Amino acid sequence: MPSEVRFCFVLLLGACATVPDDPLVWSDELARTLPLEQGEVVEAARFSRAAPGPVAAPWEPFAVLRGNVATDYRVVELDGVRVVAADGRAGGTGLYRKLRVDPHAHPMLEWRWRVPRPAPGEPPLAVTSRKSPIARISLAFHGDTGELDFEDRTKLRLARALTVQGLPYASLLYVWMHEVPVGTVVHSVHTERVRMIVVESGPARAGEWLAYRRNVREDYRRAFGEDAGEIVSVGLMTDIGDEGSPRRGFYGDITFHAAH
Repeated sequence: MPSEVRFCFVLLLGACATVPDDPLVWSDELARTLPLEQGEVVEAARFSRAAPGPVAAPWEPFAVLRGNVATDYRVVELDGVRVVAADGRAGGTGLYRKLRVDPHAHPMLEWRWRVPRPAPGEPPLAVTSRKSPIARISLAFHGDTGELDFEDRTKLRLARALTVQGLPYASLLYVWMHEVPVGTVVHSVHTERVRMIVVESGPARAGEWLAYRRNVREDYRRAFGEDAGEIVSVGLMTDIGDEGSPRRGFYGDITFHAAH
């Protein structure tokens, strides 16, 4: 299974149906029980204030395939700031947290990441990341599975049977690809409920801290052709390369902001 699909299954990550016992998706309870985030800024991740070491709650690992070797996520200090270092050495899992955000009230998403340049003797990104994302931020959305067509509902049932937790209603991923132009919307080959937007492409800016600001509501509409429901989780992921070699990434703070 391609790594970008594994991450799509991962992440993040839950969205939900309006029927509490809907067997197609796993996060209906999140949308019903999580408090709606308020204020000008929603701090999804403040790794810069976290203690060094394993990433603490409310963040938790998310595995897609049973028995998959976990990515190691740890808070480290890099360039004078605490960030999460993600080391995918033998498989890959995601890291996510549950929270409920209204993208109409908080449409702006900000984050930063860094992918190190390969060291001498290591395979280049053109080899390790020819097809799969180099870095990923994922959002999961609430939705009504009753509005989906038969094929999508069938694939959701299949994913629930074959993976650890199944798929959400919809996942929108922001990804760094190798040779896919920035701005491209990539559709999962397995399900129409997962779309990826390329925000960085190629190896030119590897080794730099890169910051992004995206309008999630607009991006969701562009990717799915419909208005976004509530966000119920946010996640990130680094896994092994296309040919099985280790990959590493660094992730900074992640915040949602009200529109201005």
